[in-house]
This record gives sequence, C-alpha cells and structure tokens, in this order.
Amino acid sequence: MTSDGSFLKLAVIGDPVEHSASPALFGKFFEGAGVAGSYEAVRVSAGDGARAIAELRAQGYRGLNVTTPLKEEALAACDRVVDPEASIVESANVLLFQDDGIHGFNTDAGGALDVVAEILGVEEIRESPDLLKRTRILVLGVGPTARAVMWKLVRYGADVSVWNRTADRARSTALQYKVGLWEGEAVDIIFSTLPPDGELDDRLTRAARSAPTVIDANYGPRATLAGRLGRDVIDGMSMLRHSALESFRLFSIPRAERFESSIAHVRLLWT
Repeated sequence: MTSDGSFLKLAVIGDPVEHSASPALFGKFFEGAGVAGSYEAVRVSAGDGARAIAELRAQGYRGLNVTTPLKEEALAACDRVVDPEASIVESANVLLFQDDGIHGFNTDAGGALDVVAEILGVEEIRESPDLLKRTRILVLGVGPTARAVMWKLVRYGADVSVWNRTADRARSTALQYKVGLWEGEAVDIIFSTLPPDGELDDRLTRAARSAPTVIDANYGPRATLAGRLGRDVIDGMSMLRHSALESFRLFSIPRAERFESSIAHVRLLWT
C-alpha cells in the first residue's frame, strides 16, 4: 500500500509498448518500497490518447507513464500541469489522476541529465552546475524527448546543437530552445532521439562514428543505432530507469510532499 493505504494501479501507454521494460522496473520499485500495486503496458495509437486516458482513469488507475507517440496528447489532456518543465517542452510523460483532475509532469528531462552525469562520472550533476560548460552535445530529432533533452542540458551550461531531417523544424526548435543548428562540427556527445528507422545522412553518420560518446534513447529491440553505426552506443535503459524512478516517486508520495517538491523544483529552474 502507499502512505495513504491505497493500491497503486499504474500503466504505461504508447505505441509500441510490447517491448517496454517499465512493468519489470515498477515491479522492483513496488517490492523495494513495500508498496502494493500493479503495472501494465497498454497499447494506444496516436490520436487516441485523450479517449484512452479518460477510460483508464475511469477504470481506477492511479496514474500513467506515457511514451511515444502520445506525450503531446497527454499534455493536452491535463487539467493541471504541475511540472513547469512539461509546459516548457510541450509534453507530459507522467499523468497523475487526482480528485481535482489530471496532473501532468515530465521526467524525461531529468532522466537525460542523469545519463550524462553517469557518462561524466558524476554522482549528482545538480551539485556541479558548471560541469557541462564547454561540453558539446548534438541532439538528433525535435520531438518531445529531444526537446526535454535540449532544455535540460542547456540549463546546465552545455553547448547544445540540434539536427533534424527537416531543416525548417530544426531551425524553429533551435530558436525556441536557444540551441545551435548543427553544421558538421565535431561534438563530444551525440544524443539520438530518432526512431529505430530514422535516417542519417552521410555527414551525420561520419560524425556519429567519430564522436567520443553516442546515446540512443531507444532500448531493447528498438535500439538499432549501434548496429547501423558499427560502434558502441549507450542505449536508453539508463535514462528509462532514472525517469521511471522519478515517476514512481510522484505516484507514491503524499500530495502535500509532492507540492512542496514542486515549489522547490520551480525555484531551482528559475534561479
């Protein structure tokens, strides 16, 4: 049971979700925290997010994790966007069902920061705000995950640039999130948020093969970038673990404590 004695009924929604590691991760979280709960993977196609979210809420779910391609639909379904980062990156990957409506959060941004901290050998990057200065990071893609990655890493001083197959979308995203447009320069880290079949042009392929570190936000059978590049690539499991653990905290802690945490988070964002 949670602190208020309730059963924690949760799910992840998206398409595809058959490969999702979230049910296994949350099973471990339940056991470690002594919380009674269940966690399912529910396939929901693009455009069907609002209907599915309403139905799952009516079925007694406490909250949802949200993955591709529903994060923007999830944000639109919220009655309250409690986490300012969800508003900034225009997507929610955590929904919490409350008496006063659906509350939205984004834990992708923090998950991305934690992955970079692991690469740099820093246990807690939030205590080393200057660590990412002069670190050149290229983000591939402009979707919800990419925007969360860009926003968070820029906040910690990284020199971030963006690439997207559609140049106009890359340009508008770069302007919105105050990052550079990648023009072929060398980088320290490439953070790909592209789908498994995302196309890489020749110049980008050469850069990805020579970069010191490449991260693929996909994991499991969807993590195809390493095979395509013929090199070691860090897959998205670490980012998922960090993000999932933060969402479990949101699902399981008392509302008053979550509110105080949100206030502290806002102060951290804007100071």
